Amino acid sequence: MTHVQTTSQIPAPPAHRDRRWLALIVLCLGVLMIVLDTTIVNVALPSIKTDLQFSETSLAWVVNAYMLTFGGFLLLGGRLGDLYGHRRLFLIGIGCFTLASLACGLAHTQGFLVAARALQGLAAAVVTAVALSLIMDLFTEPADRAKAMGVYGFVCAGGGSLGAMLGGLLTSTLSWHWIFLVNLPIGVGVIALSLKLLPSTLNQHLSRHLDIAGAITVTTSLMLAVYAIVNGNEMGWTSIRTVTQLLIAAALLVIFLVIEARVRVPLMPLRLFRLRNVAIANIIGVLWAAAMFAWFFLSALYMQLVLGYSPLQVGLAFLPANLIMAAFSLGISAKLVMRFGIKKPLAAGLLLAAVGLLLFARAPTDGQFMVDIFPGMILLGLGAGIAFNPVLLAAMSDVAPTESGLASGVVNTSFMMGGALGLAILASLAASRTERLLVSGHAQLAALNDGYQAAFLVGAIFAALGAGLGAVLLRSRSGETVTDAASATESS
Repeated sequence: MTHVQTTSQIPAPPAHRDRRWLALIVLCLGVLMIVLDTTIVNVALPSIKTDLQFSETSLAWVVNAYMLTFGGFLLLGGRLGDLYGHRRLFLIGIGCFTLASLACGLAHTQGFLVAARALQGLAAAVVTAVALSLIMDLFTEPADRAKAMGVYGFVCAGGGSLGAMLGGLLTSTLSWHWIFLVNLPIGVGVIALSLKLLPSTLNQHLSRHLDIAGAITVTTSLMLAVYAIVNGNEMGWTSIRTVTQLLIAAALLVIFLVIEARVRVPLMPLRLFRLRNVAIANIIGVLWAAAMFAWFFLSALYMQLVLGYSPLQVGLAFLPANLIMAAFSLGISAKLVMRFGIKKPLAAGLLLAAVGLLLFARAPTDGQFMVDIFPGMILLGLGAGIAFNPVLLAAMSDVAPTESGLASGVVNTSFMMGGALGLAILASLAASRTERLLVSGHAQLAALNDGYQAAFLVGAIFAALGAGLGAVLLRSRSGETVTDAASATESS
């Protein structure tokens, strides 16, 4: 996810070659904390909502604060690692993430928790970006690098399953505070092992320019837009405050685009979007992320607040989907791409996800697991598992191998931003629908469920639209080109 074309790779010294796989385990443990915090929080959201008295819409900030800073600083984090050393930035990122986790675990007010989650996201962006670069530093041979990236991908996908399970277990047996405090011993252990196992190298670059203005403008723009959307129901969608916030967010986005067009080393090079597959893949990434993050967020609330599931039961309910996604990350998705190309698996995966969301959109207030939850979970797990690799390949299929890391960072940034904005929109839609039904005299449970159903339906439309765009607008790639793109993916 970092700007790899300017990174000089230095082969690992012979004395360190036998320790590369131990170093990979340390890197994966660090990234596992990041992955855990993406899913572990969803299971605990109802408990956090009750304890800290969040409203239905403001609760989305517990997730959005993390995703916005994560997505906003992903590219900048990689650039900092390129300039000042991957090992150094990895250690700083893990240290800050561990301290932010402690702050989250000790939080007793809404503002304190949201602020700590934002700091977690910032640290997570640095760790994620430089961890991939460290893997490239450690494993210079293509075969070893492919194996290392396979292990890394399995940890990222499997961590979702562990996060859902661990979140349910800790929230049920202890309290929601422990879903953050569990990071402390992991973080301390990763820092200690990293000092012994990770190579200390400083990469040399022709330019030491940092696009700080770009990072600040785009992150501020998106945070302001999400804030306006989240509070739109309470403030009024046509109120001066909401309209002003949205206009300022739009103006900052325009300023960001101007900066990226003129700055010498841009955070997000706009020239990439002149490439058809890159542009379409990023749009698909935004739509898909909007649907998938909303599914994780809203389905956890539906199971606990409507069906009365315990946090542990919710974690177990997510297990089938997460296990399927983990299995596809071990190579099934890559084999499908090699057999059918990029377009067909991408469109098929997003269509399966859309059908899964439609099943959730019809789930009743007295839903049964095997009838109303399990089928949707299976389809969403299959859809996400099949589509993830093709989206990345599509984003990198038109760029040179030396720019594959940059293209990967851009599409991951689009994914995180799409998830944050999509979650804000769909959570607000659900809350608005529920409030209107309550005013008209509907029962609390029925109104709450109807709001979730409306959001799931719009999420399904997002996923279906992404499938349609992929099927119609993406350029087909030959088997040889797909193979080259797959190799680029493994090295990014």
